[in-house]
Amino acid sequence: MKKRKLTPFGLSVKNRLADLNMSQKVLAQKLGTSDAYLSMILYGERSGNMYVENIKIILNMNIKNNKRKE
Repeated sequence: MKKRKLTPFGLSVKNRLADLNMSQKVLAQKLGTSDAYLSMILYGERSGNMYVENIKIILNMNIKNNKRKE
């Protein structure tokens, strides 16, 4: 079985969640989706186009080309 790998966007989200001490489950609740669906977005199994902008807003991320600006 192949191990799943986070996308660059997914990795940025996970790092930002850690910075904010927020769980993925809390982020999913704020987005109005399930933790499982959010996980699929972060691992690139779903595009999540309707959630990406809201993820950036909620986490106060400034991402261009899936890289976080410092």
